[in-house]
Amino acid sequence: MSKIKRLVSVMGNQQKLDGGAMFGNVPKAMWEQWIETDEKNRIPLACRALLVETDTQKILFETGIGSFFEPKFKTRYGVVEDNHVLIENLKQQCDLQPEDIDAIVLSHMHFDHAGGLLSAYQENVAPELVFKNAKVIVGKEAWERALQPHFRDKASFLPQLNQLLQDSGCLEIVGGEHSTLLGDWVTFHRSHGHTPGMLVSEIKTPQGKFIYAADLIPGVPWVHLPVTMGYDRFPEKLIEEKQWLLDKVVDENSRLFFTHDSEVCSARIVKNEKKRYVISERQNSIDITF
Repeated sequence: MSKIKRLVSVMGNQQKLDGGAMFGNVPKAMWEQWIETDEKNRIPLACRALLVETDTQKILFETGIGSFFEPKFKTRYGVVEDNHVLIENLKQQCDLQPEDIDAIVLSHMHFDHAGGLLSAYQENVAPELVFKNAKVIVGKEAWERALQPHFRDKASFLPQLNQLLQDSGCLEIVGGEHSTLLGDWVTFHRSHGHTPGMLVSEIKTPQGKFIYAADLIPGVPWVHLPVTMGYDRFPEKLIEEKQWLLDKVVDENSRLFFTHDSEVCSARIVKNEKKRYVISERQNSIDITF
């Protein structure tokens, strides 16, 4: 079994998306108390990856949105920076180049989680995969959804990325709880409320478990059980899955890792006097050596 040596939160490109879409049926009078909006009613969102270094591998959990969009779509989806921030931060924080990454785990294939696999936009230049040596691990149902999306969420997927991955031979499609490449230090659970087959990664470290919840619980406001996104395919199903995960995190004293929260990277979960889930021991970033 591989030994985990280091965990590092690594920021990718940031987004600004419509607050109403991000909070679903929660009234603005409520959610605007949780987070500030800009003049276009957009809220700030991170695209945060988790780097796990073992004694044999360097693994990224997700790549964020990246900077592949041409200008008009970059504006439409509120991508803040032009440069590929994740690659720059990997170099700055960890002295790693893209070719140093051995594996990338994608919870699902939406572009704000997988787009960072692609090179930065250049006019009249086709995008290419930037992590040349990395195996890309994705769940079977999530991959099938990317290949045959529903009309409602078709715009969230990137056919050109699907084709590049297929042609590269770098895919590992996971149907069970574990990846052949990674072994049993990470266990995959399935969530279907946001998109069918999304992977929730349970990472076992010497200091307890970290849960990469992806879009099941993208940030602190979504810890509150009734809060869902307008982008969620099956909100009632998502709430049931979220309750299961939050109970598990509380019982096991695990830490949640938030991919989209603009400020909080990780936290433990407790129940308050009203039996509601709330965060404790918040961290704005992590860099842990074991």
